[in-house]
Amino acid sequence: MSFGKKTGPRLHIVLAEPRIPQNTGNISRTCAVTGAVLHMIKPYGFTITDSQLKRAGLDYWDKLEIYEYESLDDFFSKNSGDMFLFTTKGRKVHSDAVYDINKDTYLIFGREDKGLPEKLLYDNPDKCVRIPMRKTLRSLNLSNSVAIAAYEVLRQWGYPELSTKGQLTQYTWQNNGEDTL
Repeated sequence: MSFGKKTGPRLHIVLAEPRIPQNTGNISRTCAVTGAVLHMIKPYGFTITDSQLKRAGLDYWDKLEIYEYESLDDFFSKNSGDMFLFTTKGRKVHSDAVYDINKDTYLIFGREDKGLPEKLLYDNPDKCVRIPMRKTLRSLNLSNSVAIAAYEVLRQWGYPELSTKGQLTQYTWQNNGEDTL
């Protein structure tokens, strides 16, 4: 599926073996509104026609560019660019990473219950990043993590092709909507 396919370097969200349909639905909506490409690696914990998945992102599903893969090896054999492995085991903070706007950037997330395979993490320590959180808690929700990560990349890139000024529906902003802070 594709909607307004952009040329040149892109932001890519990669879900390795997602288990929870509501998370994947929410992530698909995040991808649609940001223009990110969604990559999904099998096996899933649901079917793409799952009503919970569709309900979470239904009105955006037709606006996505989605690719499916049989395995992580299949994904890596078909894609190249800057790869960032999001993991609670990472030793570098996600916002300290530099996301190059001139290269395809892939943000890779593992299963909700297991994360990414430790062998992949061990073999790629410089690509592992984490979102800071309290030590006593296991992890953030996957869809929240994807949104945090995606918007950090887009912030560093200057929010390309995204609207950064909103409009009121019943009023007009003073100063023509210019910031006065």
